[in-house]
Amino acid sequence: MRIGLIGTGRIGTFHATTLSRHREVGSLIVTDADTVRAQELADRLGATAAPGVDEIFTWGVDAVVITAATSAHAELIGRAARSGLPVFCEKPIALDLPGTLAALAEVDAAGTVLQLGFQRRFDAGYTAAREAVRSGRLGRLHTVRAMTSDQSPPPAGYLPLSGGLYRDCLIHDFDMVRWVTGREVVEVYATGSDAGPAMFREAGDIDTAAAVLTLEDGTLATATATRLNGAGYDVRMELAGELDQITVGLDDRTPIASTEPAGPPAANKPWMSFLERFGPAYEAELAAFVDVVRGERTNACDGHEALQALRITEACELSRHERRPVRLGEIPGGRD
Repeated sequence: MRIGLIGTGRIGTFHATTLSRHREVGSLIVTDADTVRAQELADRLGATAAPGVDEIFTWGVDAVVITAATSAHAELIGRAARSGLPVFCEKPIALDLPGTLAALAEVDAAGTVLQLGFQRRFDAGYTAAREAVRSGRLGRLHTVRAMTSDQSPPPAGYLPLSGGLYRDCLIHDFDMVRWVTGREVVEVYATGSDAGPAMFREAGDIDTAAAVLTLEDGTLATATATRLNGAGYDVRMELAGELDQITVGLDDRTPIASTEPAGPPAANKPWMSFLERFGPAYEAELAAFVDVVRGERTNACDGHEALQALRITEACELSRHERRPVRLGEIPGGRD
């Protein structure tokens, strides 16, 4: 299989390395706006560096992996769809709903494959939680608590391009709430704080966020995120039911300390980054994409699944700005 990868930044480099080791990928072509960076990566992996995006589509590839800047995602997805090529794309499809819906329309019209990079669907802990909920082990689920805490903030220049904390970060938690519980969110109430470093206020963003989500069956979920968790990278989900309670992300590297005399000790080597914590999941999602391209499995996260997570982030932004509960029905793109 011959795959073209567009974008050789941090996540692009990780994905390129994973693909270069895959037994079914015989040829890998990489490109980036920074041609020197792309060439250096190609040399390191034994891949081919293309001078630009045009060559990815004219040199004859079987699939495209998009890890370029977010602002380029929708255009590249559309171009791949018009070329009849299956696509794996890092989230989000676009930074707004109109751009997302337009890109999805092109994919639907072409009848091509689009898999979005929601890697937590391939994480062992989240998968086990989904199985526990679906099996009835917890009984009636009544409370879900989801959180994502970055150890350190991204560069200031990234913030205006990120789409904000809800779209860039909490979108993963929203996807997990839907995927693990099998229930849709019907209402949100969200707030945020920009009391940290000035770069967040200057970018019109927040450094800490919280949201209360009401699911269609009455289950309540909370989702929180921060860019300033100095103890380490902390991603967890707690699910409480009438019969049992479980948690995802609690191990000997979870960056949290107990104040109880007999509590567990603080992590000796806490998680520090998303690539470290979710490395196996990132590898698994690309292996799944290769299988999808080969016709050996179904798509685990298509564009319409990603759209539903984006709609929740849009509802949260509206709620934060207008200081009110927002029904998901107010956000275009619903399935009803």
